Amino acid sequence: MASKGLQDLKQQVQGAAQEAVTAAEASAQQVVDQATEAGQKAMEQVAKSTQETIDKTANQASETFSGLGKKLGFM
Repeated sequence: MASKGLQDLKQQVQGAAQEAVTAAEASAQQVVDQATEAGQKAMEQVAKSTQETIDKTANQASETFSGLGKKLGFM
C-alpha cells in the first residue's frame, strides 16, 4: 500500500514538473516573439527614416541644381 502511495506521489510530481516545463517553454516563446516583433519594428523605423533622408537629400540637390541653373541662365 505504501508502494501505491509512492507511485501516486511520483506521478503527481512528474505531472507538476511537466506543467512547469510547459509553462516555462510558453514564457520563453513569448519573450522570443516580443523581441522579434520589437526588432522588426525597429528595422521598419530605420528603413523609413533612411528613405525620408534620401528623399530630403534628393529634393535639396534638385533645388540646388535648379537654382544654380537659373543663376547661370540655363533655365
